[in-house]
Amino acid sequence: MDSPCVAHCGLNQDDFCMGCFRHIDEIVTWNEATNKQKSHIIAKLPLRKTKMQAGENTQLISRKKWLATEKRLK
Repeated sequence: MDSPCVAHCGLNQDDFCMGCFRHIDEIVTWNEATNKQKSHIIAKLPLRKTKMQAGENTQLISRKKWLATEKRLK
């Protein structure tokens, strides 16, 4: 299943990407997720997009943040 990434990455204050509306945890674990898990994530995105429409990217997803999240989730 393809990633919903739209290459407009940037996290809001709650660590949700304002490009694809996934949480950093979902982004970092996407490649290991099953198709069922991916479908569950994708099903949540339209509502998140509606709720976050006026939000802003407050931080980029840095390599440091990615690695810290990856370490926390393993």
